[in-house]
Amino acid sequence: MWISAIILGLLGSFHCVGMCGPIAFMLPVNRSNTTQKFFQIFLYHFGRLLAYSIIGLFFGILGKSLNIFGMQQKLSILVGVLMILFVLTPYHILSKYNFSKPIYGLITKVKNALGAALKKKSPDTFLSIGFLNGFLPCGLIYMAVFGAIASGHILKSSLYMLLFGIGTIPLMTITVYAGNFLTQKTRRHIQKAIPLFIILIGLLFVIRGLGLGIPYLSPKPAAEIVSANFECH
Repeated sequence: MWISAIILGLLGSFHCVGMCGPIAFMLPVNRSNTTQKFFQIFLYHFGRLLAYSIIGLFFGILGKSLNIFGMQQKLSILVGVLMILFVLTPYHILSKYNFSKPIYGLITKVKNALGAALKKKSPDTFLSIGFLNGFLPCGLIYMAVFGAIASGHILKSSLYMLLFGIGTIPLMTITVYAGNFLTQKTRRHIQKAIPLFIILIGLLFVIRGLGLGIPYLSPKPAAEIVSANFECH
């Protein structure tokens, strides 16, 4: 699970470059002072990671609630199926449903605050920009949230989102330094590869939920392990 979170962030960051790249490129960093610039970019990433971790904590509460009722295995299968369906559903159907509509007013406030922060250059500006950036709606974040919920634990859910955020750091950092460095052709190839990888992660969640007894990949449910040990004695 943890590896999937990092890789999802790493590959997903190619999508992020298109969505959040302009924000990263517009960061009011001090381009004449390398040390200060590095610290400013660090604060930006720290803000994003903090936002992702908070999102993970919030959805971890949901995952833990379902886990209390012994639904973690089924939840993992459900999350995997949702990931796959999300990718396979034609875009013209998905576009009819705005998943962020219920919190549209809050998102508008986040965008306004983000726009105001981009005009400043105080030390806390970069932390604020990163933090607000992390709350902007994004399809890849939705996928990461699915994975976080499947962890069935509040802290593990937060860790999953944190690792997802860490996976996005390399490419987003390059974007700050180099700007728009990917050609349109390269972006198209990457965009085609991302759905395939999400399907792969979805399949892994389904296999994990089936409890096939495969170490690390698909361990048996704890109840079955306890029952087997009891029978042995």
